[in-house]
Amino acid sequence: MDRAKQKALTQMLKLLPKVSDKNLIRLTYLAERIDYKEGYVEAIRTIRKAFEEQTTYVVLGKRILTKLSPKCRDKLLTNFFVNSALMGWHFRSRFNEKEGFMPPYFMVISPTMRCNLKCIGCYAGDYTKGEDLDYQTVSRVITEGYEMGIHFITISGGEPFLWGDLLRLFREHNDVYFQVYTNGTLIDEQMAKELASLGNVAPSISVEGLEKETDERRGKGTFARIMKAMEKLKENGVMFGFSATPTRYNSDLLASEEFIDFYIEKGCFFGWYFQYIPIGRNPDINLMSTPQQRNSLRESISQWRTNKPIFLGDFWNDGPYVGGCIAGGRQYLHINHKGDVEPCVFTHFAVDNIKDKSLKEILKSDLFRMIREKQPYSDNLYAPCMIIDNPQVLREIVALSGAHPTHQGAETVVSDPRIKAHLDRYAAEMHRLTDSLWEKTREEFYFGREQKSQKES
Repeated sequence: MDRAKQKALTQMLKLLPKVSDKNLIRLTYLAERIDYKEGYVEAIRTIRKAFEEQTTYVVLGKRILTKLSPKCRDKLLTNFFVNSALMGWHFRSRFNEKEGFMPPYFMVISPTMRCNLKCIGCYAGDYTKGEDLDYQTVSRVITEGYEMGIHFITISGGEPFLWGDLLRLFREHNDVYFQVYTNGTLIDEQMAKELASLGNVAPSISVEGLEKETDERRGKGTFARIMKAMEKLKENGVMFGFSATPTRYNSDLLASEEFIDFYIEKGCFFGWYFQYIPIGRNPDINLMSTPQQRNSLRESISQWRTNKPIFLGDFWNDGPYVGGCIAGGRQYLHINHKGDVEPCVFTHFAVDNIKDKSLKEILKSDLFRMIREKQPYSDNLYAPCMIIDNPQVLREIVALSGAHPTHQGAETVVSDPRIKAHLDRYAAEMHRLTDSLWEKTREEFYFGREQKSQKES
């Protein structure tokens, strides 16, 4: 896609808030002419069908177009949809032709592990706190990334808003779209206005349920501060959503309509679910949701996607939508505050440091190559994870690659007999629950159709 096509598409997207549904459908026919790649045309036709049928995602799209400030709306359309999804795909395809593998779609960078809260079971709780990643390194990595076609960056931590160069990063890389995982307690009126003026930032605020559950894990009064942050973001037209960690004790609430309706009403445009994994601060296998609870959450979210105006991501139940595990650079990777490059946010092992090597060199490492070669780890994409669904894979990869734990205690997930035994039982039960379900439903997903096509050819 050349710059002329990019500009044409950008201008077309900026017209969306001003045109009728009928004219939006007409625009999709025009959009088809901008590019002729099969995947692009198929995506445009899917969008047209959604407008014709007035699906939930069309309702969500109208929420976004009418509730975001003009700057936030334009940056979402330009940086996320054009630069990342469309232009980025072309750059990543060119990289693939030259290097023999696709670079990731996005990166997660945690420039600091400092935090103003001490949440029970925090996945990042055992990283050291006395050092931050320097701005020059973070900026260089992002520049290397978008030369490959990566224009979507997630900032995590720790609490990212404690890192002094955060707003500078957003400002100086204004053609990138950023998502920030935050506890929300540092977002006040002034910060909300700053984010609205930047436009290219979407906070994802951590919650554990409603007030009782959130304050129990995150500290008394935290929920009230989160509600204030969401209120200010909503008032200023900033794109934002929630991030929730299902455990044995809150999973049923997180799968309830009471929960999802509450956060839609608060103004969330998206929500992410991340299953609790026994890593980080004082790993506790008893905090893990049961396979049955995880499956119930999958069923709830599947239903909400047909009747709730919010985008939802469900790790790890959404494996079928993305072809299984996305770690190891297949779709993403994680760079921690020391520069260690981990396969994913929850796999606290590394062989390389971004301070010593380029992003491209690290993507070619034995650790990342082994992971990509083994993906998907089983035939069942409802059980995609190498930590909790196929734990033998993580143990093998760590042993063969010589990867080292990136903080004290990280090795327990592959070495502690009690944790290993629990994960083996959990994985067996997860496969028992979902193996047959996957066989029945695999053709509903693009990956299943792709596999079928490859076999027929």
